[in-house]
Amino acid sequence: QVQLVESGGGLVQPGGSLRLSCAASGSIFSIRTMGWYRQAPGKQRELVALIISGGSANLADSVKGRFTSSRDNAKNTVSLRMNSLKPEDTAVYYCNADILPGGSSNWGHYWGQGTQVTVSS
Repeated sequence: QVQLVESGGGLVQPGGSLRLSCAASGSIFSIRTMGWYRQAPGKQRELVALIISGGSANLADSVKGRFTSSRDNAKNTVSLRMNSLKPEDTAVYYCNADILPGGSSNWGHYWGQGTQVTVSS
């Protein structure tokens, strides 16, 4: 059973920083992409950062210059470092990955459970 487990998140003041982490576990043969999405109340889920295996992070325009994302292929983890946070960054953040499970020929699109990030004074 493949799972994505997130950690981090919480309440931070505007201008502050947070770091989110996500670890993929279970029987995994290969991971193609890993990244982060977010969903604010009343809004659609949107892409924040996406890393293709062997590549650099692609970031949404709204977070460029403030967020960075990195991936550790050996540990099957991805992180999101968020600096200069704004109230409009408030959302539930979801880890996402395209994974080929061990013993399977079908790629799956997996989601973490989500972690709340609230930016407020």
